Amino acid sequence: MIIAAATNTHLYPLISDLGLILMTAGVAVILFRKIKQPLVLGYLIAGFLAGNHFDFFPSVKDIKSVEVWAQIGVIFLLFSLGLEFSFKKLMKVGGTASVTASVQIVSMLIIGYGVGKLMGWETMDCIFLGVILSISSTTIILKTFDELGVKAQKFAGNVVGALIVQDIIAILMMVLLSTIAVSQQFSGMELIKSVAKLLFFLTIWFVSGIFFIPTLLKKAKNLLSDEMLLIVSIALCLLMVILADGVGFSPALGAFIMGSVIAETTQAEHIEHLVKPVKDLFGAVFFVSVGMLINPETLVAYAGPVMILTLVTILGQSLSSTAGSLLSGQPLKQSVQTGMSLSQIGEFSFIIATLGMTLNVTSNFLYPIVVAVSAVTTFTTPFMVRAAPAFADLLAKKLPRKWTKKIERYSANAQSIKSVSNWQVVLKAYMVQVVIHSVIIVAGILLSAKFVLPLAKDSQFGHALVALGTLVVLAPFLWALALRRVKVDEVLVLMQERRYRGPIIMMILLRFVLTLVYIGFMLNNFFSPEVAMIAFVSALALYAIFPKRLNAQYHRIENHFMKNLNAREIIRAKFTRSDLTPWEGHMAIFNIAKESNIVGKTLEELQLREDIGINIAFIKRGEITINIPGRTERLFPGDEICIIGTDQQVKDFRKFLTENEIAPPEKSVEPDIVLRQIEVHQEEFIGKSIRESQLREKTNGLIVGFERKGKRTFNPESQLVLQKDDILWIVGDRKRIARL
Repeated sequence: MIIAAATNTHLYPLISDLGLILMTAGVAVILFRKIKQPLVLGYLIAGFLAGNHFDFFPSVKDIKSVEVWAQIGVIFLLFSLGLEFSFKKLMKVGGTASVTASVQIVSMLIIGYGVGKLMGWETMDCIFLGVILSISSTTIILKTFDELGVKAQKFAGNVVGALIVQDIIAILMMVLLSTIAVSQQFSGMELIKSVAKLLFFLTIWFVSGIFFIPTLLKKAKNLLSDEMLLIVSIALCLLMVILADGVGFSPALGAFIMGSVIAETTQAEHIEHLVKPVKDLFGAVFFVSVGMLINPETLVAYAGPVMILTLVTILGQSLSSTAGSLLSGQPLKQSVQTGMSLSQIGEFSFIIATLGMTLNVTSNFLYPIVVAVSAVTTFTTPFMVRAAPAFADLLAKKLPRKWTKKIERYSANAQSIKSVSNWQVVLKAYMVQVVIHSVIIVAGILLSAKFVLPLAKDSQFGHALVALGTLVVLAPFLWALALRRVKVDEVLVLMQERRYRGPIIMMILLRFVLTLVYIGFMLNNFFSPEVAMIAFVSALALYAIFPKRLNAQYHRIENHFMKNLNAREIIRAKFTRSDLTPWEGHMAIFNIAKESNIVGKTLEELQLREDIGINIAFIKRGEITINIPGRTERLFPGDEICIIGTDQQVKDFRKFLTENEIAPPEKSVEPDIVLRQIEVHQEEFIGKSIRESQLREKTNGLIVGFERKGKRTFNPESQLVLQKDDILWIVGDRKRIARL
């Protein structure tokens, strides 16, 4: 009884607090959906009302429990973000997004740090402020694009690419901030070690994750229901959270890594759909918990810094992003649209501010100031996006003509430079080869030495067996590092030029020397130097004897990895046709509504190219894809069509689809149809068949039932002859049946 009472006492605040949080969050969702404002802002206000700083509303009792829920919320937010933005997608965004995001982040880091210093803040507050102001809000931007209907425009793709780069850099900066916070100094070596450690673990987690997890999900596909798939996905997420925390990284980093790994599987969209309600639930708790930390007294006391930082965020983000986009070679209008879209801070800023509070390195006033700035910039984002085209046109008119000409010329030249030299291709391939295989080999050696070797320490031949096993497992990777040929055709071309022969030979020798170093490092971990030397010579002999077998084994491993890595792209290959979009044109996908007037018409009848100027690249109908459809191809309900056109043409096509959708009537009128039972008494019906009696015409209905002397017939034939006292069931117009 005592235990039960204690348990109830402990559970009651937890349950009541969670109920209060979700109740206020639910009310906020309804209200902010009604007034068409971002839900994140509603959650913040709900948290303020449920917090201890607002006396006219029930308050949360156990703040510690809420902090635990909030940490879970951060984990699921980052897991979901990883599902949307994978590492592979980052590699595809190209230089445009990378340059835009890099210029923006570096600029805002400097501006944020400088503004903090001008306001007299401590150094650590200024560092965190610079990082906080440099990260735009993915959630708010995507929601704004969706509400304003600009997701299909070309600049939106540049913005999303920049957001992907920002999120990756934000993860890196969280690790660096943790290092700075612990050491309390800017140690160059410490930062280099932290970056190297991060890159090492990112590589090994990504490679091993892609190798094993898609295979696991594929093998168990027929066994996994939606419920089990959700459980397995969350289990994988939490496993990576534990691993990340175990090696000294943020748990949020582990969640992001696992999300990005699962994002490469064929079930990524399904898992994202299953995880979304969980993410929404705990994400709401996180944002509400952020709102609880808003102290009105602090906001009043720091109203000046809030206003200053709001202006700095809007102007600084807009200008730096526009400059970065221009530098990457985008036209003026798209650059301005990109810059003005990124002019806010959001969820990652909260997470970074929370990190500063958790590490106890930032002042108490920083967090509520960040929340206030985020709230204001959240409100301004839709207006900034909506005003961007007009402002870009105005800017183009006001700027000197020679400036606009230079921008146009630079943009045209930058977008036309797509060729990469053979030397760049070979150098990149060699770097990837060395880095990935080095990480795998070093990780294998360290894991074997730490976890496997202690198990065999009491055995007479334990060290030898562990060394042999490790050597066998790592043998394909050691062979690939030393001898695998990459970019053979490009290397042959370069070897014909004298200036490239020396560097290529040096790279080949470097790979071979690295392999010898790793073998020596491995054997030195298991044996004394003398024995290690003998084992080293034996290992080289084994590698010389079995080169073909090692080659075949490595290629099996590589093929399995590449198959898992590209499985999603193979399925979606029909959609990846960016080479079909010349100049200012780009691709956009639309769904043909079931109620549309264009359903059933051929492309020739629609005259889309002649009237709007767009071309249709392909039509997806279920599992069938019709590439470059002909003029006789018809559109069917639910078709997905990919069109190619400029922003204006895409906008015109969306308007065309909207105008051709059949709108439901303002007031639906229910047909006055009833089911009535009547008996046959009138002479005009007796002795006639149902068809001859014209009962259907007189009632505008159907005879669905017939009964004679207790025997019933459903849907009687029209040749049935009616007799007196027959009973009929008629479905028809109420008034006509009544008159009959």
